Amino acid sequence: MNGRATDLVVVGAGPAGAAAAMQAAALGVRTVLLEDEAAAGGQVYRAPATTRDMARSPERRQGDALRAALAGSSVQVEHGQKVWSVSGQYRVDVLGPQGPGHWQAPALIVATGALERVVPFPGWTLPGVVGLAAATILLKAHGMAPGERTLVAGAGPLLAAVAVGIVKAGGKVAAVVDLATPGEWAACLPAMAGRPDLLARGAGWLARLRLAGVPILTGHALAAVAATPDGLRATVQPVDSLGRPIPGGAATSFEVDAVAVGHGLIPSTDVTRLLRVEHWFDPASVTWRPALDAGFRTTRAGVYVAGDGGGVLGVAAAGLQGRLAGLAVALDLGRLSQVQHDARAEKLRRKLARAARFGAAMARMMAPRPGQFAAIPADAIVCRCEDVTRAEIEEAAAEGACEVNQLKAWTRCGMGPCQGRVCGDTAAALLAQFHASDRETTGLFTGRTPLRPLPLDQLTGEYGYADITLPPPAPL
Repeated sequence: MNGRATDLVVVGAGPAGAAAAMQAAALGVRTVLLEDEAAAGGQVYRAPATTRDMARSPERRQGDALRAALAGSSVQVEHGQKVWSVSGQYRVDVLGPQGPGHWQAPALIVATGALERVVPFPGWTLPGVVGLAAATILLKAHGMAPGERTLVAGAGPLLAAVAVGIVKAGGKVAAVVDLATPGEWAACLPAMAGRPDLLARGAGWLARLRLAGVPILTGHALAAVAATPDGLRATVQPVDSLGRPIPGGAATSFEVDAVAVGHGLIPSTDVTRLLRVEHWFDPASVTWRPALDAGFRTTRAGVYVAGDGGGVLGVAAAGLQGRLAGLAVALDLGRLSQVQHDARAEKLRRKLARAARFGAAMARMMAPRPGQFAAIPADAIVCRCEDVTRAEIEEAAAEGACEVNQLKAWTRCGMGPCQGRVCGDTAAALLAQFHASDRETTGLFTGRTPLRPLPLDQLTGEYGYADITLPPPAPL
């Protein structure tokens, strides 16, 4: 595919990206939607990847409706496109089924969603230990449980969602281990009251788990996972409100063959970091996010962010943010007057305020607690790609590393294939704790290309020495 020009490129076809693309296209903006997967929907509305007969969940029905709406729109949807670089005003380089190519547009909406966060513990790199997000992919795309007997641990509403999905798929859940206490969940009820449908669904999940006899351990954390001849032994322990192990607290072990664990979500900021837009640290959700205005514009003209990439607020908020970003693009490109824009945006913003209140409450429940980072053992691997341990991070800190990019240069933490998406948050938290500094001082990794690992032969194609154009020799 050669380079092509359009009015707007949207990266990511989840609820936010799809809504943004359809809104802008409906207002006369030539729109290209780039998606890495074979179908739109993102993580929440992920399409099945199997021909097996699978139950049609509410998310499956909503995802099918979204895909049908996209198919009936004027949006040019390009699937199987791995975005590996974004530059200029604005060139988006991709690697797709037809090889390398690029799109160029004066406007760019980044709708790349969120990344899963797992705070390291002994055994988190063992086979059979997966993230909650990975477990949902298995369940939604393939109708498969992570194992025959799975321990589900971590924080936030994904715990119950994954556990119920495992039960429905025919697997067994050894236990659900939740960092939060019932009192902490109860404190969120006022913020959650605006979404009685989601409250009812959560209550239904808990009822289903209790009916299945699944133990639910609140105020507990996964302490370690060890390999055994028959699978895995997962040990959990009670923790205090800061996530610190309670001295003398009784530990409990479970014999399982899989562990699904997650400690919340982090906005995916690799594209916005690459474009050097301004970011700020949100202490409530313990995440970095791009600075956005009411139209979801970043501090760089022509770049917008919609959905969880601008702050994790959930699927309902993501779709509304996408529509508002699409309206802002139409306004900025002259397809819509200010009066027309404001009339359309006002109702959407009221809906977004209600959805965001619920989503922000869930983000706070998923936020890691300082005691979780403090409890990471010295020999625990933090950077899986480069095998960098906590001890090595703190050794670099003791030698003067105060900022994550300096830490990266000294230890190679964040230099592997994941480019710090897995380790960056924990490494920064450990650095901040060591120096008793704030996360703004510790910073975040600078965005680099390629954004994702690329097969070099696919990127270059058939290319030999004869194809190299040599400059004329310099005069003697």
